[in-house]
Amino acid sequence: MRLFLLVSLTMAAFAANSILSRLAIGAGHMDAGSFGLLRLASGAAMLVVLCRMQGLAVRQDLGASLRGGTALTLYIAGFSLAYQQLDAGLGALVLFGVVQVTMFLWGALRGTPVSAGQVAGAVLAFLGLAYVVWPDGSGTAPLGASLLMAAAGLGWGIYSILGRGAAQPLAATAVNFLWSTVMFLPVALWLSGSTVSLFGAVLAVLSGAVTSGMGYALWYRLLPQILPAVAATVQLGVPVIAILAGAALLGEAIGLRLVFGSAAVLGGIALVVLRAPARRVRAAK
Repeated sequence: MRLFLLVSLTMAAFAANSILSRLAIGAGHMDAGSFGLLRLASGAAMLVVLCRMQGLAVRQDLGASLRGGTALTLYIAGFSLAYQQLDAGLGALVLFGVVQVTMFLWGALRGTPVSAGQVAGAVLAFLGLAYVVWPDGSGTAPLGASLLMAAAGLGWGIYSILGRGAAQPLAATAVNFLWSTVMFLPVALWLSGSTVSLFGAVLAVLSGAVTSGMGYALWYRLLPQILPAVAATVQLGVPVIAILAGAALLGEAIGLRLVFGSAAVLGGIALVVLRAPARRVRAAK
């Protein structure tokens, strides 16, 4: 029960990131570059404080730090830029759809047995994403922003894969945030705008220190305790939470295109997870 509650809390934090980012960037309270940089910096500060409180050294192998920092930077950059145009729910759907496809493909490339049902599920999820973001003349799903969010999904997928090998999850997350803050700085300067309101800054700090920094540290801590299939499954709830919260808090519309596309994406990913030939693999061992 404790693990279930912690995982649920983490998924709520992930969904909250979409709401906070969309509210700050999409509503014009802060430009994407400044929001992303402040989010990273505040997250790094919070994580360093937590490490000090627990007596942990804020260090990690250089190679792991560079990989984690790069993956996190790709995620933050794509995520922040995409929410200039995407609704919170749609953005979360694209993000976690690509995350799950990334993790599935990585497992397949690493030699994990793949069933026909999993292949069918991956194809269904891809087609669902394509249906949601394909230009239809209404402008509801800008292709450019959708591709940016797909890049963010690739970054987060890689970050999740790397997280399974973290010996000290909290320290690793702190180091990754510090490196990513430095890496993102040129991007923030390149994207620098004049929109930095107090309200937007508060949202960025909340997203960075609480729902990102603490949320990601908790996720890194939980990853070794749950199976990859479970880790993939629970993340399916994030787009649903974000879609409902976006409608309730931001007044975002939930059209039939989003409903059908979401059903295809989530159903396809569920097939990938549930059709995994795990029992046969264990039997063979």
